[in-house]
Amino acid sequence: MRLAFALLILCAAMALDAAASAAQSGPESPLRLTEFLAGPARDWDQSGSFSSRDDEWVEVKNTGDDALDLSGYLISDGDSLPRFAFTGTLGGQERRVVFGRDSYAWERASGHPAFGLSLGNTGDAVLLWRVVEAETLLVDSYAYGSHEAAGDRAVGRLNDNGPWQLFDGLNPYTGTTPPQGNQCEPTPGALNLCGTTRVEPVTWGRLKALYR
Repeated sequence: MRLAFALLILCAAMALDAAASAAQSGPESPLRLTEFLAGPARDWDQSGSFSSRDDEWVEVKNTGDDALDLSGYLISDGDSLPRFAFTGTLGGQERRVVFGRDSYAWERASGHPAFGLSLGNTGDAVLLWRVVEAETLLVDSYAYGSHEAAGDRAVGRLNDNGPWQLFDGLNPYTGTTPPQGNQCEPTPGALNLCGTTRVEPVTWGRLKALYR
């Protein structure tokens, strides 16, 4: 079963257009990728120490108004292997942040090769899957390039449902390859606002409540 799942992911991942760096449409589901950070350069999970593996993160959001059963939803990168399986429920309009250390713990507990989220720094893809009966369906995805994975740069949907943008406020991007940076900081666990609107500081207590 694990091999069949991996092959399904591999086939779908090969269909991604990495050059376009755009989310692919999938089955109707309120769960969406909203932000991720592939190249951490600080202690994002607030564990007390920096880890290039543990401090990667992916944020998802229930864009619906009703609570969502997360059973069957999984995250992978572009290498065809499941990296994290969700459990429990997520309330309407709520988010969950998955750190690399959460992924590593799940991989070890479930018998998968344990590498964490394993988001490549030279370009990769973040994929959200849903297992429905005998099918493994691609729900949402984003393929990114190397400049989007540089230290402490995140990629996210502006206002959670707008276009994907590069949040480079902690490490400004001066190159010409799209997407250009928006000079705003990553916001794990909070609305992806940018511009004149002040972003509410994200505390460790708030983050814990969102992804645990």
